Amino acid sequence: MASSKEIRGKIKSFENTKKITKAMEMVSVSKMRKAQERVRAARPYSEKIRTLAANLSQATPEYKHAFMVANDATKPVGYIVVTTDKGLCGGLNTNILRMLTAKLKELEGKGVKSQAVAIGNKGLGFLNRIGVPVVAHITQLGDKPHLDKMVGPVKVLLDAYAEGKLSAVYLCYTRFINTMRQEAMVQQLLPLAADSMEAKASEHGWDYVYEPDAETVIDSLLVRYVEALVYQAVADNMASEHSARMVAMKSATDNAGNVIGELKLIYNRTRQAAITKELSEIVGGAAAV
Repeated sequence: MASSKEIRGKIKSFENTKKITKAMEMVSVSKMRKAQERVRAARPYSEKIRTLAANLSQATPEYKHAFMVANDATKPVGYIVVTTDKGLCGGLNTNILRMLTAKLKELEGKGVKSQAVAIGNKGLGFLNRIGVPVVAHITQLGDKPHLDKMVGPVKVLLDAYAEGKLSAVYLCYTRFINTMRQEAMVQQLLPLAADSMEAKASEHGWDYVYEPDAETVIDSLLVRYVEALVYQAVADNMASEHSARMVAMKSATDNAGNVIGELKLIYNRTRQAAITKELSEIVGGAAAV
């Protein structure tokens, strides 16, 4: 059995750990609220620009943007992998990277090559380990995503698809549903699905005046729409990260409290056994005299 001094040292160590995990839990709670508000604020913009782009596309059916045209299926596939920069967030990154691995193996079995853009340090390290070519990456985004920092790396895949060098582009991220639930997603970004670009039925007809012309306006809008989807994915991933870290740190704090309680019980039993032994030795010595 461990000595009383060793048990006291373990109790002190777990108490220090509990303080750290509790502080990290409180920090995640504060950041989580801001991240959730950011996600909710971004969704109306994405929906509005999608509706506008859909209306414009239907108003000019003779023109098809490159993002809406399917390329040769034998071309490589691009992935935008959104993960966190830091760990200690449960299985958040593991779940999305497991889905990505399954997708890569499926396409590899068909002889289709892959390349990726990594947003987040964890995804970048994983892609380098499994040997997937990383054409661009961005890390250390901080607590608030900035679209201007993400446009450059993401544009590499968007331009490659527009030039016909890629057969598809997939967006891999963790969607925020609520504080206790986050869902790993691998969804097709390009070509834009027909159902996602269907305009909502309206009792009013729309007549647009284009400046300078319809093609230029549609090109600009669809690029903004795709960028909005990527921004939404990063915002969702950040909200999921803080939620998952809060839950993980709460579990760690509770577990540390349970271990401290057990160690204190063992410490009290050890101390009581030592006292009993000393009393027995004293009584035995007195009886011998």
